[in-house]
Amino acid sequence: MEESSRKIVTIVGARPQIIKASAISRAIETSFKNEINEIIVHTGQHYDQNMSQIFFEELGIPNPTYNINVGSGRHGKQTAKMIEGIEEILLKEIPDVVILYGDTNSTIAGALAASKIHIPIVHIEAGLRSFNKKMPEEINRISCDHMSSLLFSPTKQGIFNLKKEGFSTDTNKKASMDNPNIYHCGDIMLDNSMYFGQKEHSSELMDTLELENDNYVLCTIHRDNNTDSEENLSNILKALLNCQEETQLKIVLPLHPRTKNKISELKNQELVKKITSNVNIIIIPPAGFIDIIALEKKSRLIITDSGGLQKEAYFFKKPCVILREQTEWVEIVENGNAILTGSDYNKIKAAITHLLSKNDFTYPPIFGDGNAGKFICSKILSDL
Repeated sequence: MEESSRKIVTIVGARPQIIKASAISRAIETSFKNEINEIIVHTGQHYDQNMSQIFFEELGIPNPTYNINVGSGRHGKQTAKMIEGIEEILLKEIPDVVILYGDTNSTIAGALAASKIHIPIVHIEAGLRSFNKKMPEEINRISCDHMSSLLFSPTKQGIFNLKKEGFSTDTNKKASMDNPNIYHCGDIMLDNSMYFGQKEHSSELMDTLELENDNYVLCTIHRDNNTDSEENLSNILKALLNCQEETQLKIVLPLHPRTKNKISELKNQELVKKITSNVNIIIIPPAGFIDIIALEKKSRLIITDSGGLQKEAYFFKKPCVILREQTEWVEIVENGNAILTGSDYNKIKAAITHLLSKNDFTYPPIFGDGNAGKFICSKILSDL
């Protein structure tokens, strides 16, 4: 590491954060290798081999220097363990900057640990709001924004939200937690989707699952309010079953281990049997990012409660049913590319019918030009 280079600690813990971090790591490697030295900390929030390590390998990110191995658990206990582990690492490394992504417990833990020892925080995906404070992610993202020195929003709506909360758009200054700079940078996941979208041919999953283009629906379910409620999870599964039977489309369902367990524990075992015995509902383990990209690009429709997949559906020009009451990506709903349904059976069914019958979608470039990673790195060097 050169004498004048900046030491950056990147904190990740969940699958989407690992993927997002690859855009910054790639920008550092290609354009800022002499100016930035990156150290990666993995909290271990996602503990399954397929949920974390596989992504480091296939995305070409260096293996984490540190792994806290916190595992799953209740929010308070998990976050407390992370804060303790992250603080020890930061006191040892004394970085110039900490980079945080999104809105997970790893994000808020990193923000609390760094802010209390006065290390500047860069928050990527700042300003996003679902306006539902019952969502743990909403509390995490708001809190992290207000502890950060540099805030990078993927959308103009995010900047608007930050301005409403008192942030200034004046960036002609050095940034600090007391006087932060905010930027509309575009979405780093567009960087990744453009880069890895060219590599989706390397995925063999389509052939393995015997899938044809535009002849299946991709669905993911993982949020607590969908998986922890017997009624909500059952409604979603009933809607998927109805979709398959009515449309004759296959449904590909990559399941987080926790979600798979919740399904198996449902009281309505008849429903579970119908789902698991239907040969056209294909349940698979969590897939690697390139496999997911391939599944997204060639699907007919995406059904998800994932913030990341909502956007990727838009990137690849696929309609999307959002299994949530609110979304931080309001633009894709306002543009008619996605429909919010929550876990309501009738709303999910109606949204699927509407989106499959509609053929006049438009996809304006609301998420930037695919160069967010380089922009973020340049502002870290100039503003901190």
